[in-house]
This record gives sequence, structure tokens and C-alpha cells, in this order.
Amino acid sequence: MTHGIRKSKLVPSPRHAVAVAALVALSAQAQQAAPGKTDADDTLQQVTVTATRRAEPLQKVPVAVSVVGGDDMERSNRNTLGAIASTVPSVNFRTNASNKDTTLFVRGVGTISTSPGVEPTVSTVVDGVVMARPGQATLDLLDVDRIEVLRGPQGTLFGRNASAGVVSIITKAPSKSLERYVDVSYFSGNEMRLRGGISGELSPGGARGSLTALVGKYDGNVKNVFNGEDVNGYDKKGLRGRLEIDASKDLKITLGADVLKSADTVPTGVVTRTSLIAFPSGAVSTFPAFDAALAPVVASPTNRQINSNFKTHVEDSNAGGSMTIDWKLGGGHTLTSVTAYRTWDNDQFQDGDRLAAPTSAFPQSHDTGALRFKQTTQELRLASAGGESIDYVAGMFLLSSKNDEVYRRDVRRVLTATSTQDDNGVADYGTKTKSVALFGEGTVRFSPGFRGVMGLRYTNDDLEFRHQRVSTQTAAFPGVQPAVSNTGSTSTHGTSGRIGPQFDFSANVSGYATYSRGYKGPAFNVFFNMLNRDTLAIAPETSDSYELGLKSTLLDNKLRLNIAAFSTKYKNYQANFFDLVANAVVTRLINAGDVSSKGIEVDFVAKPMAGLTVSGALANIQARIDNFNCPVGAAASCQVNGKPLPYSPDWKASLQGSYRFNLANGMGLELGTDYTWQSKVQYDIGQFADTIQPSYGIVNASITLSSPTGWRVSVLGKNLSDKSYASFLGRGGAYVNRAVPRDDQRYFGVNLRYDF
Repeated sequence: MTHGIRKSKLVPSPRHAVAVAALVALSAQAQQAAPGKTDADDTLQQVTVTATRRAEPLQKVPVAVSVVGGDDMERSNRNTLGAIASTVPSVNFRTNASNKDTTLFVRGVGTISTSPGVEPTVSTVVDGVVMARPGQATLDLLDVDRIEVLRGPQGTLFGRNASAGVVSIITKAPSKSLERYVDVSYFSGNEMRLRGGISGELSPGGARGSLTALVGKYDGNVKNVFNGEDVNGYDKKGLRGRLEIDASKDLKITLGADVLKSADTVPTGVVTRTSLIAFPSGAVSTFPAFDAALAPVVASPTNRQINSNFKTHVEDSNAGGSMTIDWKLGGGHTLTSVTAYRTWDNDQFQDGDRLAAPTSAFPQSHDTGALRFKQTTQELRLASAGGESIDYVAGMFLLSSKNDEVYRRDVRRVLTATSTQDDNGVADYGTKTKSVALFGEGTVRFSPGFRGVMGLRYTNDDLEFRHQRVSTQTAAFPGVQPAVSNTGSTSTHGTSGRIGPQFDFSANVSGYATYSRGYKGPAFNVFFNMLNRDTLAIAPETSDSYELGLKSTLLDNKLRLNIAAFSTKYKNYQANFFDLVANAVVTRLINAGDVSSKGIEVDFVAKPMAGLTVSGALANIQARIDNFNCPVGAAASCQVNGKPLPYSPDWKASLQGSYRFNLANGMGLELGTDYTWQSKVQYDIGQFADTIQPSYGIVNASITLSSPTGWRVSVLGKNLSDKSYASFLGRGGAYVNRAVPRDDQRYFGVNLRYDF
């Protein structure tokens, strides 16, 4: 089974079990329930996905896919992409003080790097548009119809950044009839969200449009004792518009545009301990001087206080536009063109020393960074009619991106009781990327119940960087290296693809067996403290994945049960390895060697009776380091073979559902709850004992009253068992810090919506 994890840990504690039973069972975020459906029928609705770049029933595609409804996410106060980790057990999310530090993981594999010269391992796609940088994926879930999570390598049809999986976000299409709504939520902690939208036909049979706006604000759940301010909150404003034009019976043009501006006050970690545990010896080093400097804050695993004289915050702007053209050709073929342009501006301000004042032992370190990113993408696809003896999708993809950053670190050192010295370093760096790909995938029907799938993609990547750092000192000082200037470039190509059979064992049960090849392009470790050793290109990362899947619809369409078993091996795994430079933590990006991910995933959704929906998912994933290539000069502690990959618990499970029944006068009442549990997780590839988050479970519940006249009110309780946990644990030179999640404490709220 798994390493040190007992089966009994999968069972909720009695306290949790009572809470779940008392609240009826199970929330409206049924993992594969049809998004937005509230009917009380006792059979399941068919779910349609676009995992194969054409609309097909979920149960017919030979891909492991999880579907999450956008309305259900919004109603449950899960408003960002990282929140899907609470409903899809195969997904995990890395969070930190800046959007640059965020990353998605699928089946235990993801990329941890703030370098603009590194691709994410999990691709984020919004309405067919690829997001080239992981920080772009932190957009708020505004006007989302559904989220499709494609698990495992998806290099054939989705290509770039898809070597571990794809998170595909599909926004809502404009309605044919006039629809308007106002949606407002308020939660304890002074969190408020207001949404409003309008959708409908602009000309009879010719054009439809929609416009949605968002305003959201949250003070935060961390207190800065230096000035008494609440931090770890946000202030967001967003707008999304979509226009569909039926130029003719065979030609549809879809225009989309969106902008989201946010100001987040996420601190650079909340200190949980002022001692460090060495790996592999287990020796403990204490730092009483840092403990004293942190006062009156007391480090603890549940600490929600900081003592900082510099306001850590991020100002972020995501914007873009796209044009999608669908042209029906002869023979049932469809030619699709997706043209898009996006920008991402990110300004960050971070208190690197995490203290209220410099001391003789701990200099003051304040960072400011400005990122300006833009990308242009073009995709052309030709799809056959579907349902023929041979179906296919073929096309080409072009990406061009440019990233420019200026990062400054100011350091103040205490020399004597009455004197200090100020130094700084400023780095100006950037990257340019060009990627071209040709791809195609076909399905051959050998008989009514036997099909074969085969796909191939060829990708050529060109990557170049520039980096120049100036410093006030010629030798290294705390957190800053001397001046340096470098440029470099690389050009590589790779192939990815998929092949395998698919069987229909009956009208409601099908299975597939596939081999997939994943490819992730070359990289450069371009960052503030870049050194000459970082100028060599990191080789592309490749993966070989084998998957068996079973999809079934049982009990007269009352139960949908899907199972996937997989084994994936990665070569030239791109990973960060941490060093200390002038007593500050910096990273080396290296081809760390070979890693693997294997496991089994089970998910289900059921309607045992009218009005009751129950769903759940379980993932047992063992993501391990098979052979770690320690860089020259690394300590013996670099030997981590056989250890788990970071951000990947061995076990993770979710259980959701809702019970809806009718009241008088057409009113409806819905009771729901959901429970998420995961085993312990290691947050650092260095395998330190103090960066392990123990196993935990979270219970949520809701009560919703709805009216046939268009209004709805919901009362929500989050983290009812009041379980504190860390969504990230990181080490500094004298401490361990954590990221404090929104639901680190029990909280309540109300959501009101009116459709008119």
C-alpha cells in the first residue's frame, strides 16, 4: 500500500462523521454533476466535455476528466483556480506571497519556480487560450460555466505546458433570452463579493452578448502587530464580456475580453517555529535571537500574527482578448481559429526579513519587483464531423511571449548601536519565447464497440534570456550577489502523443488503455540572484505514461462510477534545489533526474432518490523521486532518492452532496455539506521534517432557500471543525513559515442572488 499510511486514516473521526450526518450529506459541488443543474429528477444528467477538442459525453472520452461547476464554486466561496484542489483529489496547489509563486500540481507533478524562463507542467487554458505563465492562472473564477481537469499528459491536443495535465476553464456562453442577475456574498472577517451580469440576444438570430462584473474585498485573517492592520486579504475588480455573432448558418464568430485587477496583502509567510530540523540527521538548531526579534509574536503551528515594518502586498492585472471563428465546411468538417492576446502586470512588495526592525544578527531586507508580460497565440484546428469510421482533429499552434522584470532588494545592516549601513541590488532581466507546433489525433472505429485512438504532436521551442544585476558592493552581502551580466538562448524540439484502444463492454460501460508521451520545453533559471552557473539551458522534461480507465453509468442512470489507474515516469525532471547565498535562501533550477507518479483514482456521482445527489472522489497517488542528480557542491542531504515529491499527499479524498426538497408555493430548500481529507504532505523537496503538514480534514455545510420568482439565499459554514492547517510551509535561515489559508479557522457567511 502506501508508506506509513494506515487504511484507518481514510475514515473521518467520530466528530466529523457526526457533523456530516447531522447536516444531511453532501454539497452542491458534486464533482461531475452537470454544472448549474438544480432539477430534482432521480437520474443523472449527461455531462458534455471538450477534452478531445470537440464536444463529447464525459463517459465516452478515453481521458480521465473531472468536471467542476462554476456556479457551485462561486456559491461555496471557492473563487480561485487553486480552490479546485478541495474538490478534485488529484489536484494540489502551491501558494505563497505573490502570484508569481503559485503553481498547480496534477498527480503529484508540477513546477516550482518564479523564473520567467520555465514553463508550468500543468497547462491552464481559458476558452481555448493557453496561459503561458503560471501566475496568470490565479485569475478569479468570473462567469465560469465549468472547469474540466484533464489528468495525466495531454500533449497531443493541448500541447504546451500539458506534460502533467490540463485545467480547462470554459466561460458561460451568452443566452438567447434576456437574463440578468445580482449576486452578493458576505462572510465573517469582513469579506464581501458582489457580482452582476446581463446576457441575451442583441439581434434576432444574429448576435448574442454577455457582460459580467465583479467587486470583491477581504480584510484578511492575519494580524500585523506592528501597526495593527489585518493582512492576508484581497481587493478585486473584474469585468468579462463575450459576443457571439452568427455571420451565416455556417460561420460563427466569438469575441471575448476580460480584465481583472487585484491588490492582495498576502504576507511573506507567518512564522510557525524559530528552530530548524536538519535532514537526514534530525538535528535541531534553535535561534533564540530571531525568537526575541519576532516578539510579541509567538511562533506556533496555528500562529496568525506577523511583526513587519514593511507592507507585503501584490498589485496584479490580468487582461486579454480573443477571437474564435468556427466555420462549417463541406462534409461536416469544422475549421476553428483561436486568436488571442494577453497581458499580465505584477508589482510585488515583500518583507524578506519578516521583522519589525533590523538587528545585528538579522539585517533588514525589503524587496520590490515589477513584471510586465505579454503573449500572442494562434491556433488553427480542422475537425471531422464526428461519428464516422474515422474521426480526427488536426491543427497548428503558435505562441510568442515576452517577459520583462525589474527586481530590487534593499538591505539595512546594523553595524553598531548607533549606526547602520544601507545597500541594494537591482536586477533587470527578461525572456522571449517562440513556440510552434503541429498536431493531430484520430479515432478509428474498428467495430461498434471497439475503437483505437492515436495522436502525435511536434513542437519546436526557441527561448532566450537577458539578465543584468548591479550592486552597491563588489562582494556578496545578505541576500544579494555582486554585479553580473549574462545573455543566452536555446532551441529544441520534441514530440508528444497518445495511442491506445477503447472498448464498449456494454451500452453503459466502457474502458480504455493508453500510452501517452509528454514533453515540457527547455528552461533557464532567470531570477534576481542569477549567477554565471545559471546560464546553461535546462534540458526539456519528458514523460511516459500508461493508463487504464473504466467509465460506467449504472443502476438505471442513477450512479456514475469512473476509475483510472496510471503509472508515469519523468526524465530530466525540472526542479528547484535550494542553496544559501550570503545567509539567504536562493534556488538552483536543475534537471533533477528521474521521478515517477503512479496510483489509482476513483470518482462517482449518484442520485439514489429524487432531490438527493451524492458524489465523491478518492486518489491514492505515490509521487516519488527515483534518482536525484545532486548538483556539484551540494551537501550530502541532497540524497533524497525514494522520497516523496513536494505538494503530493499519498491519499486524498472528497465527499460532497446535497438534498433538495420542495416547500409550499414553489419554494425549495437545499441542505448540503462537503468533507475533504488528505494524508500528510511534504512541502519541500529537501525532505525536512519541519516542512511536513500532518493529515487533516475540512467540513463545510450550507442551507439554501430558493424561490420560483428568481431569488435565492444561502447560509454557509466553512471549516466547521475549526481545523488549522498550512497550505504552504517554507524554511528561512532561522525559522519556518506557513501560508495561512482562508479557511484556517471556522467562519460563516451568507449568499444572496436574484435573477430577473
